[in-house]
Amino acid sequence: MNTKVNLAGVELKNPVMTASGTFGSGEEYSEFVDLNRLGAVVTKGVANVPWPGNPTPRIAEVYGGMLNAIGLQNPGIDVLAKRDLPFLRQYDTKIIVNVCGRTTEDYLEVVERLADEPVDLLEINISCPNVKEGGIAFGQDPKAVEAITRAVKQHAKQPVIMKLSPNVTDITVMAKAAEAGGADVLSLINTLTGMKIDINKRQFAIANKTGGMSGPAVKPVAVRMVYQVANAVSVPIIGMGGIATAEDALEFIMAGATAVSVGTANFYNPYATVEIAEGIEAYMKKNQIEDIHTLIGCVK
Repeated sequence: MNTKVNLAGVELKNPVMTASGTFGSGEEYSEFVDLNRLGAVVTKGVANVPWPGNPTPRIAEVYGGMLNAIGLQNPGIDVLAKRDLPFLRQYDTKIIVNVCGRTTEDYLEVVERLADEPVDLLEINISCPNVKEGGIAFGQDPKAVEAITRAVKQHAKQPVIMKLSPNVTDITVMAKAAEAGGADVLSLINTLTGMKIDINKRQFAIANKTGGMSGPAVKPVAVRMVYQVANAVSVPIIGMGGIATAEDALEFIMAGATAVSVGTANFYNPYATVEIAEGIEAYMKKNQIEDIHTLIGCVK
């Protein structure tokens, strides 16, 4: 039975990986999860310098998921290179580094620093606010998507995954812009913008007012967007958004995703990723499917 998938020439033993920001850089989960069982580990977003993140409170539980406005708090590329990458290298899994920035130059600095590091793929988080364009996210303007993709591709040694924001009118426009800029892979979706109000305190539940919504409630939106993008571009797609079970993961795969990322589920079930990988294998056995490629995009 073949569960191997290929992302821009990088072969994963199975299509299951972690979603950035929900798994640290793997170390804190390694006592629950055998990282060797995962197709890839995706690190938390990393910037050129340490970011303190947003003021607290910055997480709120909501019906069917959670809101977060962590603000991409991270220790910066130097710590990642010295501490996290050597840890991940001990395991037989692919390493994907998620990159964030406030300007194109920020992104390029990190991408260049990673050129000689043992990293298999780069995932570029374009849901970051572009400070030079008045704070609108890079991923909300197709011209900006194409420009940042092209700039990153010119400097990157590893294949480039562009992570698309769902907070747009037409996701396929953004996907085509990233493809035009030279993206090797697309990942979607990032979080949906949401809000929660504490009626007893009569104030916002999160200091930032808005946060990114993730968890089971966003899954139908994510599956729809993955399907649309899979039918609009020719590069492979990593699907994510509310995946908690093998059934969820298989929906994304049938919609056209080559691989899947598990995010919010890790917070309440640290075993989720391995359970999903095993569940996909069990489904394939039960249905006598020899090759996972039979399932990728099988629903038209």
